[in-house]
Amino acid sequence: MALPGDVTDAAHRAELVAAARGLGGLDLLVNNASALGAEPLVRLEEQPLDGLRAALEVNAVAPLGLVQEALPLLRASSLFGRGSASSRTGDSDDSSPYIGTERSESARPAAGAGSGLAEARPGAGGGAVLNISSDAAAEAYATWGGYGAAKAALDQLSAVLAVEEPGLRVWWVDPGDMRTDLYAAAVPTDDDSARPLPETVVPALLRLLDAAAPGGRYAAPDLLDGAR
Repeated sequence: MALPGDVTDAAHRAELVAAARGLGGLDLLVNNASALGAEPLVRLEEQPLDGLRAALEVNAVAPLGLVQEALPLLRASSLFGRGSASSRTGDSDDSSPYIGTERSESARPAAGAGSGLAEARPGAGGGAVLNISSDAAAEAYATWGGYGAAKAALDQLSAVLAVEEPGLRVWWVDPGDMRTDLYAAAVPTDDDSARPLPETVVPALLRLLDAAAPGGRYAAPDLLDGAR
């Protein structure tokens, strides 16, 4: 069920979670909506403060708002307590109770952030939160300060949520290089034709589910390498 809207709107967030409730519950919340804060990106001395506020609102505040709205359903999920995770991700039923917030996401070249897939631990129930991060959250790249700060805030929120909600799997993932509209807006003079398309990252994200991976920060290229 596709519900167009703005994730910074509390009413829309409530509508998303209500739709999942109507479908029977919520197993997985994916926060992928993103904003740059300036298009094209600029040095911090030129960073519009309103743009930074907007980036923080979309990249950090809205995901937390969705988590808060969805927590009762996520806590009630038995995604990792009833059979294998792969049996859930393999479902072809369009009514599978997953929520994804989507807008093209970009990341600067990988610089060693993240880690490979750790050994899975058996779960006693609960759902999962997947937050799409960036290596700009952990590395310093000129002109990426506003965006990187917003993604760093998302990383910290993710880490604290993982501590506060041990019954859930909380993953924050650097997807690596991708050819997206967002990246083109960030660096319009850059030739991004060699960058992989976003769908090439999907197998890495699915691997987290299939393996019922422990919560933590991951880098999609490492997850893909580990699957080969």
